[in-house]
Amino acid sequence: MTLEQPNWLLLLPQIVVAAAALTLITAGAFARDQWRHFSYLFAQLTVIATTLITLFTVGDPRVQTTFGGMILVDWISLVVQLFIDLAVFATLIYGRFYLIERHIERAEYYALVLLALLGMQVLTVANHLLLIYLGVELMSLALYALVAFDRDQLLRAEAGMKYFVLGALASGLMLYGMSVLYGVTGTLALPEIAGHGALRPGDERLFGFGLAFLVAGIAFKFGAVPFHMWVADVYQGAPTPVTLLLSSAPKLAAFAMAFRLLVFGFFEYAHYWQTMLMIVAVASIVLGNLAAVVQQNIKRMLAYSGISHVGFILLGLSVGVADGQTQLALNAYSATLFYAVVYALMSLAAFGLVLLLARAGFEADRLEDFKGLNQRSRWFAALLLITMFSLAGVPFFLGFFAKLAVLQAVVAAGFLWVAVVAVVMSLVGAFYYLRVVKLAYFDEPQERQPLVASSETRVLLSGNALALALFGLMPQGLMSLAAYAMIASL
Repeated sequence: MTLEQPNWLLLLPQIVVAAAALTLITAGAFARDQWRHFSYLFAQLTVIATTLITLFTVGDPRVQTTFGGMILVDWISLVVQLFIDLAVFATLIYGRFYLIERHIERAEYYALVLLALLGMQVLTVANHLLLIYLGVELMSLALYALVAFDRDQLLRAEAGMKYFVLGALASGLMLYGMSVLYGVTGTLALPEIAGHGALRPGDERLFGFGLAFLVAGIAFKFGAVPFHMWVADVYQGAPTPVTLLLSSAPKLAAFAMAFRLLVFGFFEYAHYWQTMLMIVAVASIVLGNLAAVVQQNIKRMLAYSGISHVGFILLGLSVGVADGQTQLALNAYSATLFYAVVYALMSLAAFGLVLLLARAGFEADRLEDFKGLNQRSRWFAALLLITMFSLAGVPFFLGFFAKLAVLQAVVAAGFLWVAVVAVVMSLVGAFYYLRVVKLAYFDEPQERQPLVASSETRVLLSGNALALALFGLMPQGLMSLAAYAMIASL
């Protein structure tokens, strides 16, 4: 591997985010009170800048590598980075009023968000096991701190500690799996692992053992069964803006990581991991929907529903190897990318509405808090209806086409029974989504205070929810983007 003449332009988005995060940390330490008012704007300008750089610097449809192949920039990384930037941009807008009301808006908060963004961006371009691990740890450490950021609240500290302990365990599993794979293949570079060829008879069992640990680490970062035990408690315990961040952008980064590892690195060894991944996917769909039915806290309900949506993402990845690198594989992978993007958009809208109802001393995280929303605001009740219908997969909203695309790939791969289970569980999931709509439209409100939010929050939330309806009527644009990204990259 050679490192001569690296192409720094390919890493310019990451360099900008890293420099901005360090600036926020330094300014927050030496000019805390003065900088607090400018840190939000500075963070948003950074996200906008890295988005523009991503568009105009790495917009070449060709696959580009640098640093001896450790960095890979292609259309998959481009698309995923753009939607990660969009998710972080929306998260900062939705959450600012919440932070101000509770007197926890600090430069350090925005610095941690940018550091998490940096870790996610590294995961999208990593083409080496060591770099993937560094990206995972950078993202995770920032998220651990964000979950416990409001340290005066015991629930926040408890959630942060639980997330940290279990996350450290998962990181250890992933690192151990990587070390075993290195011992078998003699390399950490994904292209070299992919071209390693047939394993020696004595190494096959050891290779499968290491790959099992790697899949376990991927499942934890997704929050999939059986590594889901942290999801509901952390979603409920974290400040709602942090929960919003956890539910959207990291899922896209986890998709990029899983795709790089399983498709780019271990596609030829799919017989080791396909069954594992499919079992995890089906278990996530079943348990996520069944557990969400009995929840009375909407953050926990959305946490378990998120587990079921993650199951669909992993399902698409697992069936893409059923017939090798054929049109079936391209359809499965493009459907999976499409689903990951759609879920991020739906999650942003759902938790954005939770933040809209929240105010100082009132979290609006119980289902009862949504009673009579239509009497308080017909417009935002309509946005809630659109969001819940899309999450439930009701035709013709965007979430319906995301599920349909994955289910078509599953049936085409010959796993009809898996598709039947997924459809049945989706029907179960429709119950708890429609329950929220019923509370908003048919129950008397428990709170009659007006909804207070900034104008940019109202505009963005309206556009976010309406996009789920408009793209549901015209899903071809997003579908074509996902398909083109796969065709140009594979």
